[in-house]
Amino acid sequence: MSAVSQDTAVKTSRVAQVFIYLTLVLFALFYLLPLYVMLTNSLKPLSEITGGDMMSLPRALTFEPWLSAWATAQVGVSPTGLRPYFLNSILMVVPAVAISTVMGALNGYILTKWRFRGDTLLFGLMLFSCFIPFQIVLIPMARMLGLMGIAGTTQGLVLVHVVYGIGFSTLYFRNYYASFPTELVRAAMIDGAGFFRIFWRIMLPVSGPIAVVTIIWQFTNIWNDFLFGASFAGLNAMPMTVALNNLVNSSTGVREYNVHFAGAIMAALPTLLVYIVAGRFFVRGLMAGSVKG
Repeated sequence: MSAVSQDTAVKTSRVAQVFIYLTLVLFALFYLLPLYVMLTNSLKPLSEITGGDMMSLPRALTFEPWLSAWATAQVGVSPTGLRPYFLNSILMVVPAVAISTVMGALNGYILTKWRFRGDTLLFGLMLFSCFIPFQIVLIPMARMLGLMGIAGTTQGLVLVHVVYGIGFSTLYFRNYYASFPTELVRAAMIDGAGFFRIFWRIMLPVSGPIAVVTIIWQFTNIWNDFLFGASFAGLNAMPMTVALNNLVNSSTGVREYNVHFAGAIMAALPTLLVYIVAGRFFVRGLMAGSVKG
């Protein structure tokens, strides 16, 4: 190949790269446009928004909408602010994520290193649970929560999310542990190590990547859930998403869009921070169990 041809190829490659990057930047800007609108309008007085000026930066910067969205003013029988419901979401998400992750790790360990008759069928049934629509389980789950005496409570919501998330967590850990050398487990058995000792000393120390994937997945799904929260939560156990819906619908007369935007950002902020902080670990964890051997 001549020097002219090589130079032409290099220029063509650079033009293609610039085009690709510009396209990605345009898509990113288009994707981030709703977040920009929410953030800027949450810092504006309502008069600027009702005047039709939603795309410009705030002329009179104010944090009053954020304070109003976070406040706990009593209206009727329930507070309108998001502060008490933020704690409800934390009390629901943390134990649900922890329990489903630990149970998924145990299930994956058993289904790959302690084989037994019918284990494939059991895994298939757990995998099937991942594809059951939320709406199908509402009535049976409500009946079970009532029989157990935890209907309308945070504990009931924790149980619902653990039951629904255990199929996903088992799938992740099972596929990850399938690539782990079984010979190490057998060697530990020969040395006299038992079930839990092997799990604690051998399997868990190498489970960091897939545990991060499971935690991020479960945290995002549980925190953003609205259907289960609206269906099973009582007045004092409502999560953040249900409270946000009530905040929007509690407005009378003129809609306080700046307060609604601020509340929406508050509700989305935890999951956004999780992905910003641990997003790269999520991708690494997904790739860690994708290659066997």
